[in-house]
Amino acid sequence: MPKLIDAARLRDAWRRGEEIALFDLREEGPYSLAHPFFAVSLPLAQIELRIRDLVPRLRAPIVVYDDGEGLTERGVARIAALGYTDVSVLDGGLAAYARVGEVFRDVNVPSKAFGELVEAIRHTPSLPAEEVAALIASDPAVVVLDARRFEEYHTMSIPRGVSVPGGELALRVHDLAPAAETTVVVNCAGRTRSIIGAQTLVNIGISNRVVALRNGTIGWTLAGLTLETGRTARFGALSGPALATARVRVGAWADKVGVPVIDGATLARYRDESDRRTLYLFDVRTPEEYAAGHPPGFVSAPGGQLVQATDEWVAVRGARLVLFDDDGVRARMTASWLIQLGWDAAVVADGAVRADEVGAREPVPVAAPQEVPALAPDKLVALGEAATIVDLGPSPIYRRAHIPGAWFVAGTQLADLAGLPGEGPIVLTSHDGRLAAAHAADVASATPRQLFWLRGGNAAWQAAGRALTSDAPRFVRPPDDVYKRPYEGTDNPGTAMQGYIDWELQLVAQLANDGVSRFHVVR
Repeated sequence: MPKLIDAARLRDAWRRGEEIALFDLREEGPYSLAHPFFAVSLPLAQIELRIRDLVPRLRAPIVVYDDGEGLTERGVARIAALGYTDVSVLDGGLAAYARVGEVFRDVNVPSKAFGELVEAIRHTPSLPAEEVAALIASDPAVVVLDARRFEEYHTMSIPRGVSVPGGELALRVHDLAPAAETTVVVNCAGRTRSIIGAQTLVNIGISNRVVALRNGTIGWTLAGLTLETGRTARFGALSGPALATARVRVGAWADKVGVPVIDGATLARYRDESDRRTLYLFDVRTPEEYAAGHPPGFVSAPGGQLVQATDEWVAVRGARLVLFDDDGVRARMTASWLIQLGWDAAVVADGAVRADEVGAREPVPVAAPQEVPALAPDKLVALGEAATIVDLGPSPIYRRAHIPGAWFVAGTQLADLAGLPGEGPIVLTSHDGRLAAAHAADVASATPRQLFWLRGGNAAWQAAGRALTSDAPRFVRPPDDVYKRPYEGTDNPGTAMQGYIDWELQLVAQLANDGVSRFHVVR
């Protein structure tokens, strides 16, 4: 019988700043409809793939829950099998939690609620889409900085937009808008990245007029204005004067917030203590800079994304975070926001570590149980039509490209296997094979049919010269493993976009009613 923790004790740990991680084991779809404020989405199928990064300390307290789907017993067993020693189940699940605390919808909720709180307290300047459009049309000098990831910007952007992800704004703005009379517009898809981006520039005291595009590209679309697609404009090389100015301005703001700057000896002590207190090490520069050279043990987490979606990198509340850059700007600016978000965040001093480890991090390896044999692509072909191929996703990748004839089944919906045709062997696959390997044991216990998994997954199939297809996707039931964000893509209904904006606008009230955030906005 797994250990239980009640919702009141969990919430007390958050208020006290104690170390604790809360995982929702359902798929992201149901998670996005209702979850506790600091709950992190970790679907059962992804435990082996993601938990090592989310919880680097094996003795950190972990709590898991579902909403009556029967996932927690399997989740506890799988987490414990990876070496974690303090795993509990939320007594009564989501329903019991809802009796004592607020439940929130959508994803990355703490960061979004914080952004709304920042606007409410700091009165971050913003303009509606119609006024921004008129400003762009009348003033050729206006600079539009798109604070989202480049991929989102490339999909759709407002006119004259340049991709400058949020963590780069304080560093790059002095090159992009060198004249004090230039108006700077910061935009995102919805609200909070625009707010945090604009407030970043206000906080560091640039002379320019700064405004956020109110409600982002959603507001632009709802106003009947046209978005551009396929743009590739990005920030350029950094000049020496711009770097010097940014270091002074950001340094002054970081000092005001109280951002600690630690030397190499302190970092070494933190590492030594990491078996007693959870430690996260983040390189907040661009992924390209990270791959070119980073300090050993540091994980790539671009600063703007780390602030906007902290729960995608960090699960343990009360943990210690250390940030690295090589410019004296981005880590300090990122840390200044994380501290206001309630995190214990520090910055590595210039020259305190060597960035001599190159390349992107390899994905976490996952081994299937020995009783489930692996197949190479040619062996799968040899099975012919007798085999039923089951793709475990994620479903957006499956929709874009999958092995011809493959069915999609979400990792938490293994009962769906009974609805698959045929009596021959089942072959599990996923986009790189790791999800298939991680779920092999659960699938083996859910079906009497012979079972294999495709080593290397769809990537290996394609590397063997065989085609993937986007035609004829097969679902036993509609997938719910990924939440359809109403602020990404170009095909979202107007009602969904307006509903998202309405939801964001009420977050401050819900945040106040919940009372566990430990947020503090510096004026």
